[in-house]
This record gives sequence, structure tokens and C-alpha cells, in this order.
Amino acid sequence: MNTTDKKIAEVLGKFGEPMAGNVWRVQGTAVIYHKTLERIAAQAKVIFDEPKIIRAERDEAVIQVTGRMGDRVEWSIGEALIGVNYRVSGKQAAYVYAMAEKRAKDRVILKLIELHGYVYSEEEADEFKQGRPGMEAPVEVEKTEPQKGRVEAAASSGETEDELKQKIKKAKTINAVTDLMLHADTQRLLNDLPEGIRDEIRDYAKARLVELGWPTKKAA
Repeated sequence: MNTTDKKIAEVLGKFGEPMAGNVWRVQGTAVIYHKTLERIAAQAKVIFDEPKIIRAERDEAVIQVTGRMGDRVEWSIGEALIGVNYRVSGKQAAYVYAMAEKRAKDRVILKLIELHGYVYSEEEADEFKQGRPGMEAPVEVEKTEPQKGRVEAAASSGETEDELKQKIKKAKTINAVTDLMLHADTQRLLNDLPEGIRDEIRDYAKARLVELGWPTKKAA
């Protein structure tokens, strides 16, 4: 695990969130789920001020968001412009204000927990969403190389969630669980599952990490 990953893992651990299942890489950039940042904000008791609308157009929104965590105060700008940094396709509805707000809030949360510059929200760019592990996209998704003593077998084609749970249960170390969950084949399986089952497996993996001694210290 490199220095950046150690920093990310350390900070996420303070809020009871493992890297496995929450973070992946797209062309070397660490990316985190928006819903993970929402959970962290709730844990950290982040309070957001009323947003300031800087630009309001039919196809563009620019919003300033300020967040407070204890004595710390941070602000950031969220931008969404259809066809430039926010793409929609087919009959998909475009919500430029919601996207701008998400981006601004995610940036503020990352600043408050001191991960800004180490990891980016999935809402930052469409290529991050397209590059989610298990999704077909013209980007390189970095895989974790198996090391000695770690689980090398990931979810295989046609494997069920029960079989994946068995692999998680058999993992003997924290690194083994992390490698298994970060593996592209495992992520492909998870991506094909309903969100509820996917979250259930993620929680199952988290429980196994705790059994193996993964830190569960919450933020003060």
C-alpha cells in the first residue's frame, strides 16, 4: 500500500469506512463514492450553510457551498454544464443544480476530513462514473496486485453473492479481504447486483474486517 492509500485508509478508518468497497482507481486517480462521503459527513456531524447560487441557467449551475465540522470551516464551488462537464444521454433527465450541489458538498467534505487532493468524488467527472470497477469504459481501472498470503481468487463469472460471502469469510487477513473486494472481477459481480444486496455484501466484508482487527475508531 503506497503513501496515498495509507492516508486514505487511515482517514476513512476514523469514520468506520474501509477502502474496500468505497474507493477504486481510474487511470491512477483514487475515486470515492458520493454516498460514502454522505455517511462520513453524518458521522463527522458536518453542517452545511445555505448554498449560494453563483450562476443559474437552464443548462448550467454554479453553486458555492460552505460546510462546518466543529471549529473548522471550508467552502468550495460546484459546477455543472451540460455537454461540457456534465453529460446526459437518451431520455435521462438533467439535474444541473443537484449535480452542482453534490460536487460542491463532496469537495467540502473532503477538505474538512483532509483528503482533498488525495481522492476525488465520483461526481467530479463522468469518466469516474464510467470507470467504476465492473463497468465497460475506455479507461484503465487499476487492479490491486495479489501478494503472498493474500486471497488471489476473486469473484468468477457466474458466481453468486453467497459464494462471494464464503470467500470473504475464508479470508484470513485484512489485506486479503481488501484485495478481494478491490479486485475488478469482484467489482464486476457487485455492479450486476441490486443495490440492496450490494450494500449487504459490503457490510458483510466490513464486519469481517472488524473481526480481523480492522480499526473502528470513530471521529470525535
